Amino acid sequence: MEVVAEKKEFDTNKNSSSNAFDPSSTLSTIANAAADKEAEDRERQARDLKAGFHPLKHKFVFWYTRRTPGVRSQTSYEDNIKKIVDFSTVEAFWVCYCHLARPSSLPNPTDLHLFKEGIRPLWEDSANCNGGKWIIRFKKAISGRFWEDLVLALVGDQLDYGDNVCGVVLSIRFNEDILSVWNRNAPDHQAVMALRDAIKRHLKLPHSYVMEYKPHDASLRDNSSYRNTWLRG
Repeated sequence: MEVVAEKKEFDTNKNSSSNAFDPSSTLSTIANAAADKEAEDRERQARDLKAGFHPLKHKFVFWYTRRTPGVRSQTSYEDNIKKIVDFSTVEAFWVCYCHLARPSSLPNPTDLHLFKEGIRPLWEDSANCNGGKWIIRFKKAISGRFWEDLVLALVGDQLDYGDNVCGVVLSIRFNEDILSVWNRNAPDHQAVMALRDAIKRHLKLPHSYVMEYKPHDASLRDNSSYRNTWLRG
């Protein structure tokens, strides 16, 4: 009986070990997914070139969110996110962009998102969950020009640490408009600060202009995008 009991215990431990989390396997899966995405991008770019177009480094998606005043649940937010259009070439971008409503004509509260394909504009998305965003607040009369400059910088891969950037958001609010740039890795202080400097450079903001940074996990805790920011600079 003791031998049988010991064998059962051994089998149980063996099964538990086989089901245990394997970090090396997870890293391998992530690396394989990244390699597959790079190969897919190369194939897409080759097709676009053959067709006579000018391929972008990444494929992008425009999203639109019309918030319901007074309703702040995450479920309602996800339900309100609508895909507008995707594009992967310079030519397709200008066709899409020229038909988008200008910021001055969008109702309050509204969010317009531009993200790399495969990344949804959600804090919980796997590409966003460890990241955060730089926040830039503008008077409503001038936000349109800065939004266009930021979109062109993202699409043209002009921002430093560009692979660390997930997307950009224009948030139309009652008293102000807010631009935000989402990145993948909030703990990487060097990349976060380099992104801040790149944003200021491309938007031609003075060095003294104050921007705010907030990690997405903090947004999840207080259910807020732009309140209780952690870093100013």
